[in-house]
Amino acid sequence: MQCETYREAVSARLDGEPLGMPAAELDEHLAACPPCAAWADAAARVTRRVRRLPEPPAPDLTATVLAAVQQQVPTGRRTANALRLALAAVGVAQAVLAWPAIAYGGGSMPAPVHMTHETGAWNLGVAAAFVAVAVAPRLAAGALTFLGSFCALLVALTTDDLIAGRVPPERAISHLLLLAGVGLIAVMAWRGRRRRPAPTVARDRVAA
Repeated sequence: MQCETYREAVSARLDGEPLGMPAAELDEHLAACPPCAAWADAAARVTRRVRRLPEPPAPDLTATVLAAVQQQVPTGRRTANALRLALAAVGVAQAVLAWPAIAYGGGSMPAPVHMTHETGAWNLGVAAAFVAVAVAPRLAAGALTFLGSFCALLVALTTDDLIAGRVPPERAISHLLLLAGVGLIAVMAWRGRRRRPAPTVARDRVAA
């Protein structure tokens, strides 16, 4: 076997790589071949010097990499993700407001316990609908039909009650979460409709 093969094995040993031969065979050759032994010593000294050299300062490319990643993400996808996160947050907040009425009853307006439970259950259902649309945006159009009608009616009735003094302002303010959630769902439904491709009609179905 030529000395070049043994020297490649020495280099592999210095780099922590497989030798390609038994270690005992390499040691025997180095013991019997002074040129290869000298070469191995020199290579070991060079390797130690290189490893002791300080690493050159590297620039911090974090901001550049993050900016490049942001550019790779389409703007429409970022907007959609922001809408989903906002709707999920509104749903959680709506559930937080609804739970005390279910668990404890009462609240800022005295009412029979069962009526309070019904109101809490309704608000909790609305919160669940918000979260469901945030998870599956394809449900936005269907949810908007009902929640939009309910929201419009609630706004009209709440405005009338505020004018007549039948409801305290803090109670009416709590409905802003519902308005925000329905508004987000409306935007998501509109965006989904805009992206939906128009159906194509087969030529053989078009009357001559």
